[in-house]
Amino acid sequence: MSKSTYSLPLVDETAPVLLRERRIPWALLVLLAFALVVVPWIGNDYWLSAILIPFLVLSLAGMGLNLLTGYTGQTSVGAAGFMAVGAFSTYGFLLRLPELGLPVALLGGGIISALVGLLFGLPSSRIKGFYLMVTTLAAQFFLEWLFVKFPWFYNYGSSGTISAPKLSLFDHDLNTPVGRYLLTLVTVLILTWVALNLVKSQVGRNWMAIRDMDTAAAVIGIPVVRYKRLAFAISSFYLGISGALWAFAYLGTASAGSFDINRSFQILFIIIIGGMGSIAGNFVGAAFISLLPIFLDYAGQSLFGGAVDAGQLQNLQKIIFGVLIIVFLIKEPEGLIRLLKNLRDRWAHWPLRF
Repeated sequence: MSKSTYSLPLVDETAPVLLRERRIPWALLVLLAFALVVVPWIGNDYWLSAILIPFLVLSLAGMGLNLLTGYTGQTSVGAAGFMAVGAFSTYGFLLRLPELGLPVALLGGGIISALVGLLFGLPSSRIKGFYLMVTTLAAQFFLEWLFVKFPWFYNYGSSGTISAPKLSLFDHDLNTPVGRYLLTLVTVLILTWVALNLVKSQVGRNWMAIRDMDTAAAVIGIPVVRYKRLAFAISSFYLGISGALWAFAYLGTASAGSFDINRSFQILFIIIIGGMGSIAGNFVGAAFISLLPIFLDYAGQSLFGGAVDAGQLQNLQKIIFGVLIIVFLIKEPEGLIRLLKNLRDRWAHWPLRF
């Protein structure tokens, strides 16, 4: 009788690997503690309101578009339209049903945006590529027209804008820069955690299979149409919440023009520069988009003594964005996040790989 084989050693060897994959890096924990505790204490109003809050909101918006474009392969240029749906829906909940509270209003705005995204995602079952991009472009213009045409959405105000009601959570006032920053940060952290788990789940694997080749995904039994529509809904949910935060935590007052086609292209640039198919790439791309204008303004003041006009700096910014997008699409489609990972790998094997 031959000896039986045991698989316990294999399980013992594999378990630590799984645990290591789920372990949160110490650097990330330190960064989160710094963002939650230190930044509200040392940050001034300018940095909180003009730098960090828009950076976080744009990161969340990029995350929403990345789930659709980077992970599922569905082209969209209507991100800002779904942001507008979330902003106006959240405003309606806070204005007409104030007893719901801020968290429920944000969630409701995200759900309304998800339903609208699901509606405009229905053509994805029959068209893709350029034709789907044109469909989302039509959604962008239609939603802009809708929120301008019907005054009910902005409470019949003469200016056509929506103003942030009093933001509070559990009787704590959030109308200060620190309050709005913490509201945005906590919301982004929660939704980032959800997105990380989502892309690692069966849903995320199915999305990536559809992105790589939808015909092969259908052959192996993945319901392609259902998962494409789910991607539109979840992407629009993220964009809707980011739109509400953009209107109330950052701008304070917004109109349909705050979510125009330029905003859609800005979010698309974030995922291209940061890295499509990457959650961390959204933060890298949003940081680049947010900090580049500040850097150019500082450089213009320092090098040319203010002789460079602000309009010229904006044109220079657009030129740099255009060049970078071309470079990344040709040389590094995975964006800045791939360059950072390569640099980290080289540093880990220093000096052998330098």
